[in-house]
This record gives sequence, C-alpha cells and structure tokens, in this order.
Amino acid sequence: MSNRPNIILMGIDSIRADHMSCYGYPLLTTPHLDRFASEGALFENTYSAHIPTTCAYASMLTGMDCFGTQVVALRHKGPMRPEAKTIAEHLRDLGYATTCVGFSGNPSGRGFDKYIDYKAWGTREEGPCFKAQSLNEVALPELDRLVAGDQPFFLFLRHMDPHAPYLPPEPYQRMFYHGDECDPDNRSMDPVLAFKPFASFFKSWMPVGISDKDYVIAQYDGAIAYMDAAIATIFNALEAHGIYDETIVIINGDHGETLYDHECWFDHHGIYDNVLHVPLLIRYPGRVPAGTRLSGYNQHKDLAPTIMDLAGIDPGELDWPSAQQFDGNSLMPLVDGEKTSLESEFYISECTWMRKHGWRTPGWKLMVALEPDFHFKPPVELYNLVEDPDENVNLAEQEPEIVADLRRRMESWIAQREAETGLTNPMLTQGDWHGKEGVGAFTSSQQAYDSLFIGDINEGRRLQAEARKALEESANEGEADA
Repeated sequence: MSNRPNIILMGIDSIRADHMSCYGYPLLTTPHLDRFASEGALFENTYSAHIPTTCAYASMLTGMDCFGTQVVALRHKGPMRPEAKTIAEHLRDLGYATTCVGFSGNPSGRGFDKYIDYKAWGTREEGPCFKAQSLNEVALPELDRLVAGDQPFFLFLRHMDPHAPYLPPEPYQRMFYHGDECDPDNRSMDPVLAFKPFASFFKSWMPVGISDKDYVIAQYDGAIAYMDAAIATIFNALEAHGIYDETIVIINGDHGETLYDHECWFDHHGIYDNVLHVPLLIRYPGRVPAGTRLSGYNQHKDLAPTIMDLAGIDPGELDWPSAQQFDGNSLMPLVDGEKTSLESEFYISECTWMRKHGWRTPGWKLMVALEPDFHFKPPVELYNLVEDPDENVNLAEQEPEIVADLRRRMESWIAQREAETGLTNPMLTQGDWHGKEGVGAFTSSQQAYDSLFIGDINEGRRLQAEARKALEESANEGEADA
C-alpha cells in the first residue's frame, strides 16, 4: 500500500458556522465536532464565495474560483469544464481509490470511482428524517471496504441534516425548544407562510398550525446536534481501524443558511454573511497542531491545495489539462505561522433564487443585483460589517463614494480574471438560470415573485431526479467529446 495518507472530506450542506458551539454558539449543538476541533485546527473566517451548492462544491473540489470552474448557478447546465480538474481526478491519477457518498449526478462532483446515494429528504407525514444515520448505513461499510484495500483512499461524505426540511428525530426534536409551536398569539411565522414562492414547501414539512419561528430554528439546531452525534460514529470507526491519527479528516460547509434573517426565510440564497460564513475544521495529528484556532481569511478555493499540501503531494506531480492550476492557496502557511491570512477581500456571487454579485472586505459588503429579485430588495446594498455585522442597515444611498470604490475594486478584479482566463464572467452568461426556459433575466421583482416556486417535497424529489438524469447525460456527452 502507498505511504500516502487516507483523506476523508465531510461536506455539510447548509450549516451556519455561528450555530456550532465550537464557533461560539451558546447552545451545545456540536459537542463531538467541538472535541474534533480541539484536536486540530479551527478556521474562524472561512467563506463560501460562490452560492449555492453546485458552485460552492465546484470551488471546494477543484481549488478554483468561479472563473476557473465557470460554475455559478445551482442549476448549472451541462458538465463542469474539463480544465477544472477535481481533487478526486487528481488523487485517482496518483493511485487513490475514491468514493463519493451523497453527491452523485452533480457536475461539481465529477471524477470519483464510486458513487453511493442515501435518503436525505423527508416530509412531515413520513416523520423524522434520519439523514445522518442513512449516510452512516452506506458510508461505514464503504469505509471498511476502502480500509481493507491496497490503495490509499479519498472518501467524500456529503451530510444533509442542516438542509431543509429540518426533521430531526427524538430527542433532538425538542432538545432546544420548550413551548407551544402553534401558540395562536405568536404571529412570527405569518410572513414566512405568506411568502408564496416557498409557502407550499414549508407547509409540506413544518407542523400544521406552526406559528413560532423559534421552533423552526430549534429544529435546525436539533438537526445539527443529531448529525454531530452520527458523525462521531465515523470517528469511532476510524479509531477502531487504527487509522484515525494517520488520516486527514476535514469538515467543511458548502454554505450557510438563512433562518429568520433578511426575509430570505429558511433557505440559503442571498450573499449575506449567514450564508457566506462556513465552518472549516482539519484534524491530522503530527502535521496540524491540536487546539489551533486561526482568524485568517480563506475561501473554498483554498481547500484543494491544502489537501494536496497535507498529503505531501507536490503540485508538479499533478497532471493538469493545458496550463491550468489551483486558483487558491494552501492554508498550511497559516497553520505554521508563516502567514496571518489569505485574501481578505474577495468577489462573491449567488445564482439560486436571485442573481447577484458583490465585493466583501473585512469592513464592508457591497451587493449588486444583476436582475430584480423576488424579495423586492434594492438593486444595490452596502453594509458596514464592523458596526452592523448582521447586515441590517443598508447604507448604499448614504455612502455613494464607498459604493463607487467597492464597485471599482470588484470590476477591476473581474477584468483581471477575465484577462487571465480568457473567459467571460460566468455571472453574465447564465440565461435561464432559474429553470424557466425561454424567460431570460427577470425584468421586475413582481415577475420573479410570480414565476419562482417550490412545491412539496415529492415534487422536489421528482424535479431533482430529472435534473440529475439530465446532468449525468450531459456529463457523459462531455466525457465522450473529450
């Protein structure tokens, strides 16, 4: 067997860093991950620059930004460009066995030897959704198989518990809530259930008569705590095999979640920090000192080069198409104290239910709409992240000079990346990004509000299955052409 280390990457969908106890959340939601973090490195300022899932994992798994991957939309059309080689493809070239659990059919998850799915959705009628346990039931036998093999392995696990619907089993259902979720005097859920694009989806999994938004938030926290306990089973399996300390284990979120913030209820669209800020934990004794907490800025594009660095793989060993390379940088200079931060200001984008981009610095956040959104928000938003970290006071009209300066920085960076890649900013080439064929960009917020809709869970499953099939067919066509 090669002396390369085994690698396990757990990508957690829709997890807010600020709802994990190791990141300072006052509720004990992640006791097992807290311990894991204490045995390695916790990165306090990791950001998902490109929202949502498809483009976030594209950067995480390739080490490239959205110009390198050309992926910015949830409903990305066709395969990811072949020049954006995934770490699964790199590691396979170097003799690794690679398995992906819970991410088949997505263009960003290309290149694994084996794909395994599990049940990661549910409805109110079906009762509690055992997402993490369902993952364990397929992942643990696969881990046993990989350990018994004669190759080093890369195992990617995509956890879905914090993703709606939030349906944790007992005792996690009411672990963080004691009260009457249907209290008729509590009207906090009125605006949520009145939001027509998502109302049917919410009603398919939230309790009948739900009136208290705190109950829904508690279900989100309960789902995190349930997942945390299930992840401990994976850690135990690694210990039982005697390989825990010799395995690179990484926990990363693809994006956060809006709960009752910014009127983007219980979803993960928008480019507010509750969606951009994600956890990153790395455990690899002997190379990553225990108890390390790092405040330096980093992004998803920095993960792949960090994995290669930790595994002792020189970039010269990688077989790149054309003249491609990582856009990100290894985080190990931060761990080793050689640097304090990577890029502290950066381009951000979202193309899920809205199409927006912007520029984030440590002190300011600029958000610019590329077309009207279904929340009827202003076309330009500016937030002072020092005085208003929750981004509640839009200063765009009061601070036109700051808006102009941040816009100049953003446009300069876009021009630089277009020149370096020879490719147009993918945020400008999305067409029917929303899935409404032939509609193009929305011309008004009312049009967007009337057009966009999430139905019940079963309808969502059907649409996902159709999308997965189409993506797989496109990917196969792309590979054949290559």
